[in-house]
Amino acid sequence: MAYDVIVIGSGPGGYPAAIRASQLGFKVAIIEKESLGGICLNWGCIPTKALLKSAQVYEYVKHSTNYGINATGTADFGAVIKRSRGVADKMSKGVQFLMKKNKIDVIMGYGKIKAKGQVEVTAADGSKQVVEAKYIVIATGGRSRELPNLKQDGQKVIGYREAMVLPNQPKSMIVVGSGAIGVEFAYVYNSMGTKVTIVEFMPRVVPVEDEEISKELEKQYKKQGIEIMTNASVESVDTSGAGVKALVKKQDGSTVTLEADVVLSAVGVVANIENIGLEENAIKTEKGKIIVDQYQQTSVPGIYAIGDCSPGQALAHVASKEGINAAEHMAYLEKKHHHLPDPLDYNNIPGCTYCTPEIASVGYTEKAAKEAGYDIKVGKFPFMASGKASAAGATEGFVKVIYDAKYGEFLGCHMIGTNVTEMIAEAVVARKLETTAHEILNAVHPHPTMSEGLKEATAAAYGEAIDI
Repeated sequence: MAYDVIVIGSGPGGYPAAIRASQLGFKVAIIEKESLGGICLNWGCIPTKALLKSAQVYEYVKHSTNYGINATGTADFGAVIKRSRGVADKMSKGVQFLMKKNKIDVIMGYGKIKAKGQVEVTAADGSKQVVEAKYIVIATGGRSRELPNLKQDGQKVIGYREAMVLPNQPKSMIVVGSGAIGVEFAYVYNSMGTKVTIVEFMPRVVPVEDEEISKELEKQYKKQGIEIMTNASVESVDTSGAGVKALVKKQDGSTVTLEADVVLSAVGVVANIENIGLEENAIKTEKGKIIVDQYQQTSVPGIYAIGDCSPGQALAHVASKEGINAAEHMAYLEKKHHHLPDPLDYNNIPGCTYCTPEIASVGYTEKAAKEAGYDIKVGKFPFMASGKASAAGATEGFVKVIYDAKYGEFLGCHMIGTNVTEMIAEAVVARKLETTAHEILNAVHPHPTMSEGLKEATAAAYGEAIDI
C-alpha cells in the first residue's frame, strides 16, 4: 500500500499530524499498536483529569458547610475509576471519528521503519505487512521511567497506568517524584482518604516551577495532610510482606523505612525509541531522544519525529504543534503550502499541573530571568485579595509576573490557585505578541474574575496596585 505520509503513533502529536497532512492534500495512514489517542487520551492527560474532578467534587462534599450547604457522601472508588475510563473511551472514539472524517487509513499494529519510505507493521496476530510513503512521522511517545532500584511490578510498585485502574483503594501510598504526575495522583488519593507520602530527590516539590510556587504547593499539601520529604531518595523497596517497605535516604545520609500498601513511581517519562528501526536507518539520537531540526525533520530527510520521542518538552500541546509543523513542512516542500511553518518557541510553552491548587506557568522563573542577565520587576497578587476567589471559597495561591525593567518585556508568569490552568493562555498570547507590562495594565480585565489577578500582579510590579 502506498501513501504520501505515514504516521507511527496516534497520540496528541500523531493524530493532529495525520489530520493536518490530510487537510493539505496528502494521502495519509496512521499506525497504532494499542488505542487511538495514545497515552494522553487513554492513560494520561484525559483520564487523570476525570479522576481529579471526582476528587475535587468529593472535597466539595466534605466541606459543603463552608458554602452554607449540609451535604454528606462517600467516595465510591470503583465508580470513580469507572467514570475516568468512560471519559477516556469516549475521547478515543472521538479520534476514530476524526480519522474517518479526514479519510485517514488506520492500520493497527506495531510500526518499525524498514527503509527510507517503508514501514513494517506487525499485527497482534504476528502477521506482517509493509506500507510505503514518501514521508514518515515518528510519534511513538513515551512511557513511565523506571529507576534501577525501583522496579515496577504492576502490583505493589506501580506506574501511572496502574494508578488509574487500581482494583481497590490503598490505605496508604508512597509517591516517588513530585512532578506533575506525582502531585496530581497524590492529590487524588489523599482527597479520597489514602494516607500519602511524597518522596522527592530535589530540594523542593514541582522542581521545574518557580521557587515560590513550590513553597506554596508544599504549604497547601501539608495543610491537606500529605506528608512531604524533599532531598530524599528511595534506595530500595521490599515487597515480600503484605505491603511495601521503602528505604529512604535523607540529605544527611541517615535512612528511614516507610511502609505503605503501594508505591507509585512518578519519576518522569522515557521516550519509546527502541526497536523502531532508528539504528538500521542511521536516524541519529542523543540522550534518549531523536535529533530533529526546527521543522521536526530527523537526520534522514523525509523522516520526522515529534512529541515525547523528540527533544522538546514532553507535553501533549507541544506534540500537537510539532505534528502540525511537520505536516506543513512536508506540504511546503511539495508546494501544497505557501509558507514554512513558524518553528516552536520552546520558552513560550505553558506548563499546567492539575492538582488542587492548580499550577500554571510560562516563560522565565525569577531565578532564570536573573541568570539570563535581566534587570527585573516582579509583581504578585494573592487570591486572598480577590473578590471572585473569596466568593468561590478558593483563596489559596497567587499570580506572579516577571517583567524586564528596561523595556517592560513580559518575561514570565507563574500561577497557583483554582482554575489557573484556564488563565495562563493570556500570558502565552501576550508573550507571543511581544506585549509589555504597559499593554497588560491598560487592557481592561473583567471584575470579579480570577483572571484580573494577572493585571493586578502587573500593577504590583510597577507600584500601582489598587487591591493589595
